[in-house]
Amino acid sequence: MRFPQAITSSLFALSLVCSPAVFAATEGATVNIVHAQGTTAVPKNPQRVVVLSPAALDITDALGVKVIGVPQTSANYPAHLAKYAGKDYFNAGTLFEPNFEALSNAKPDLIIAGARARDAYGKLSEIAPTISPDLDPHKFLASMTERTEQLGEIFGKQEKAKEVLAAFNAQIADVRKESANAGSAMMLMVNGGKLSAYSPGSRFGFIYDVLGFKPATTFAETGNHGNSVSPEFVMEANPDWLFVLDRDSAIGRKEGSSAQQVLDNPLVRKTNAWKKQQVVYLDSGSLYIAGGLQSYSLLMTQVKQVLDKSKTQP
Repeated sequence: MRFPQAITSSLFALSLVCSPAVFAATEGATVNIVHAQGTTAVPKNPQRVVVLSPAALDITDALGVKVIGVPQTSANYPAHLAKYAGKDYFNAGTLFEPNFEALSNAKPDLIIAGARARDAYGKLSEIAPTISPDLDPHKFLASMTERTEQLGEIFGKQEKAKEVLAAFNAQIADVRKESANAGSAMMLMVNGGKLSAYSPGSRFGFIYDVLGFKPATTFAETGNHGNSVSPEFVMEANPDWLFVLDRDSAIGRKEGSSAQQVLDNPLVRKTNAWKKQQVVYLDSGSLYIAGGLQSYSLLMTQVKQVLDKSKTQP
């Protein structure tokens, strides 16, 4: 039987679409991702994704990316990521020690690791293509933008990435309108009853570098856990604002004094921040454990609220 030419052409086109060669070309599409541990050819639109970095999970969640596994052993997820502690996701180990057997059995298309799992990168790469989209505190906003755009490209979520970044930048602009004239600030972490302070360009330098608060003091270098300071140091720096992260609370440690108890002492009470009731206790779990796009968006919402409130104070 001879088919009309139009039908023959359609059947030929259909055979091309359904041919194994065409499927192979589609399924084999990759994108080269430059990240903290090198450059990796990553499959486009991977279906079986494991995310070991809470910061990256924060971003993929904002983009609406589906994942199959995350660290659950001893992971203390903040409220906006709490669903990842549930049974819908397999336990990929701890934040620092991945469960290689579970990961291998899951047969992921992509593993998104991070700084906490840096030492495991080699073994993870043997299981599946692995990237470490870490954020750089020295160029926080640029790296947050780059990582969000990279993840958007991998998962075909480019438009969603543009949308969430536009909203993020709009929040920054709103806060900066008020922070420029809000006075000096100090970013503190309370850990085991001890105080650490952060400078611009450090892990929690966002308050200064992006939101525009004037630092009450600076340090030559600041490690991940900040520079050890005393209540007397805080008193002498005399910040107008104290932004406080409670590490014990973030990691679920219940023993010891809370950040509020540690700071409630005669020396800290002499600061302008205390007198003006401008001591702000941040969502510590969100920042310390996750620290991705949504975490910093929540931080900005809180900061904007306290700035607005300060304008109504006598």
